[in-house]
Amino acid sequence: MSWLTNVVLPKIRAVVSAKREVPDNLWTKCPACGQMLFHRELEANLNVCHACGHHMRIDAKKRMAVLFDKGEYARIELPKPVVDPLKFRDSKRYVDRLKEAQAQHGPNRDAILVAHGKIGGNDAVVAVFEFGFMAGSMGIAVGEAIVAAARLAVLQSAALVIVPSSGGARMQEGILSLMQMPRTTIAVEEVKEAGLPYFVLLTDPTTGGVTASFAMLGDIQISEPGAVIGFAGARVIEETIREKLPEGFQRAEYLLDHGMVDMVVRRHDLGETIGRLIGLLRKPVLEAPKKRA
Repeated sequence: MSWLTNVVLPKIRAVVSAKREVPDNLWTKCPACGQMLFHRELEANLNVCHACGHHMRIDAKKRMAVLFDKGEYARIELPKPVVDPLKFRDSKRYVDRLKEAQAQHGPNRDAILVAHGKIGGNDAVVAVFEFGFMAGSMGIAVGEAIVAAARLAVLQSAALVIVPSSGGARMQEGILSLMQMPRTTIAVEEVKEAGLPYFVLLTDPTTGGVTASFAMLGDIQISEPGAVIGFAGARVIEETIREKLPEGFQRAEYLLDHGMVDMVVRRHDLGETIGRLIGLLRKPVLEAPKKRA
């Protein structure tokens, strides 16, 4: 009995009572409704909550896969701007913050990706912001990328689609980041002057200097449901005007009701919708029938 008591039973108890380690990333809690979502089901549903329809943020690569036909596209190599032109330092050096962000998202990258391919069978150049890279802030690198995307669209006679998700201008680059506002505005105007469609897909969040420049200049303004879109934050506005803001202020649906956004489209329908719109705007205008003599 001593063998059973001292050897066998402890091993049985150890097996029965052993705690199985469960990975932390198997479940995601919806920030809108609190529903627990299994990660595979969430990814299959394009990171949209199946309970309440809340659109969670996705990275730039996933966004590209959603927009381009069959998820097929070719990325372009972006110009390399001067790094840390102001030698900025707060609690950390700016170069160190860049290295940390690049370690997470890949070397020689900034807060934007640019690619070209087909959307709905139409040629398109797409520039997508990466919010996870320093809150998608717009600095010199982002400005250079948008200029490069616009020039590529003109060269390929393709539609230009920009997908902002940004906290605004990058404070570590000071006035040089603010200079990207007129630069990007001029870039998209070159696309329009070439007679090519320019679309903006507003995602959560789109704020600050990005909103005050190219993000509100699309031929058609599209937004995902529930996206926060504005210049200053709601709290700052309330403190400035000393009034309570309306329910849903700065949300996509509020902007749609007040004429700032043309369409609010579910993530599952974005590729088809944008492809159809490109086809409509690229369709040659029919000549008016000639009058008989």
